Amino acid sequence: MADNDLTVGWIGAGRMGAAMAIRLARAGAAPAVWNRTRAKAEATREHGCTVADDIAGLRDRDVVFTMVSGPADLESVLLGADGLLAEPGRAPAVVVDCSTVSAESSALVRAQCAARGVQFLAAPVSGNAKVVESGKLSIAVSGPRETFDRVAHLLRHLGRAVTYVGEDDVSRLVKICHNLMLGVVTQCMAEITVLAEKGGVSRAAFLDFLNDSVMGSVFTRYKSPAFVHLDYTPTFTPLLLRKDFDLGLALGRELDVPMPLAALTAQLVQQTVSSGRVTEDFAILLDQQAAAAGLALKPEDTPVDDGLAGGS
Repeated sequence: MADNDLTVGWIGAGRMGAAMAIRLARAGAAPAVWNRTRAKAEATREHGCTVADDIAGLRDRDVVFTMVSGPADLESVLLGADGLLAEPGRAPAVVVDCSTVSAESSALVRAQCAARGVQFLAAPVSGNAKVVESGKLSIAVSGPRETFDRVAHLLRHLGRAVTYVGEDDVSRLVKICHNLMLGVVTQCMAEITVLAEKGGVSRAAFLDFLNDSVMGSVFTRYKSPAFVHLDYTPTFTPLLLRKDFDLGLALGRELDVPMPLAALTAQLVQQTVSSGRVTEDFAILLDQQAAAAGLALKPEDTPVDDGLAGGS
């Protein structure tokens, strides 16, 4: 059963982490926030969070969420000399990690938590800070079912969809599968948009039609402004997408699952990386497709709804 009086800590106040911590605060479960750069944690204070001076200040919390950039950071904040689990006999009951890390890194952290009597949930997310703010984040969670049931109400404050997917670290597999589809769908979207434009249809008109058809989705609508305005402000870079394709294709080989579409898309993602445009959004797949079709793209000065307005 859920415990509605759980005390909450939060490690990691980057754009995603801060937005998620603020959602908890607004829901009445204000976390104490720690971040390596204190100023980022301080920015959450005006939204109802408190700020921890160090990670040790979170050890007495019932639940601590982590949202950090990768496996090295996760292991450092949990298992390092000054980490959350460094003091014997003093640790939270539950750690919920929302970072994107490999199943291997997640399993290592899970084992170390278990050795200290701490329950661990792997809870990778789908979305970015803007998606968090609109209340449309999706979360896949794995670990002990009874632990999930205890903290599910906190997870539901973070987004609109929280799915328990199984034991151990299978949520990491779910996230990789999700990101493979992210790449494949974006490449497909780039191809058909270029085809329509080269045939004389504006990108704005084509995507407006697509998004209101049975083929449209939350994602195609969300990505439409980038395609129409050629705004490649990064939400997810080609380097990060390439990493997920590498992981996904390796899993395909390990599990004997043919993945021809993913394999082809992986080569196109690699092409964007090879072009040197590694700090832009992966929506540059559109530019790459247009160049292959001999089409010179120009930004269209047309308002486009990203579908995120009106979130809670």
